[in-house]
Amino acid sequence: MKHLKSMTLPEMQSILKELNQPAFRAKQVYTWLHKGVRSYEEMTNLPKNLRDVLAEKFPICPPEVVRKQESARDGTIKYLWRLSDGNCVETVLMRYHYGNTVCISTEVGCAMGCAFCASTLGGLVRRLEPYEMVDQVLFTQVDSGQPISHIVLMGIGEPLDNFDNVMRFLELINSPDGMNISMRHISLSTCGLVPKIDELAKRKLQLTLSVSLHAPSDQIRNTIMPVNKAYPSEELLEACRRYYAATNRRISFEYAMIDGVNDTEEAARLLLKRLKGLPAHMNLIPLNHVEESPLKPSPRKAVLRFQQILEEGGVPATVRRTLGGDIDASCGQLRRKYTKESD
Repeated sequence: MKHLKSMTLPEMQSILKELNQPAFRAKQVYTWLHKGVRSYEEMTNLPKNLRDVLAEKFPICPPEVVRKQESARDGTIKYLWRLSDGNCVETVLMRYHYGNTVCISTEVGCAMGCAFCASTLGGLVRRLEPYEMVDQVLFTQVDSGQPISHIVLMGIGEPLDNFDNVMRFLELINSPDGMNISMRHISLSTCGLVPKIDELAKRKLQLTLSVSLHAPSDQIRNTIMPVNKAYPSEELLEACRRYYAATNRRISFEYAMIDGVNDTEEAARLLLKRLKGLPAHMNLIPLNHVEESPLKPSPRKAVLRFQQILEEGGVPATVRRTLGGDIDASCGQLRRKYTKESD
């Protein structure tokens, strides 16, 4: 089934032309859809017969809120959305001094198998369509009443594993006729699919590429990230160098601090050596505990020492502010809990 919200404006113009409608109708429909209407009846400047035809041929299929949890600590809101086929995905709204950021999912489940992440526990169910990603941003804004200025593709799923749909989503969300969110306000996170990083580099988008590194060596990374066996860390870092050369965009590396696994002073020094000459920012992430995983978060003292070593060696490093810890805000936790309750 075709979904109008997955189409660009020129594609929508072709559809409306086939329905013998004047060209301006396409922009009206496009604008309404990207305002978050839930039915064609809300498109009051369209003729009723056109609304009826569109409803029959192109259902809107908005997501439904299954659960909504708001943090009493920091105002973070986590949504569990039910999609039109009954599958569920998570979205998190986070408030920062520079604006409101929404973290969206790109797949139902995940095939990557990272040991510290709840998103992957049930495997990959399916990839999201472009409109389903747009809807997470749009309906989070509508439901919360908070304007969204920034997007991170860091929720459930591996964005580069759903490459074509994610590229279409970026085109739609960046459109001046849609939500018009600047590419510089978008971060895309990957666990390291090297060929797709190279493909992304060719597009020269001005987004921020965030690479989930999480280890200073193959020996450690192999134990927590199966993707490393397909694309070892040296191949990944070389791809990052090529990406920087093509885009001139500094890369952000994500590093979950795991007690006794990757948080030693030796690990920090090895990391420095391997990142030499690559303009990068290191984002140290206090590990969120996942019930099914034996991995534990590093002590605060170890995190701060790790940060100090990196910064003294010339790699800027920040410790990510922990948001939504009281509402299962880390990737996959709420969906996992809901799925277990529903079984």
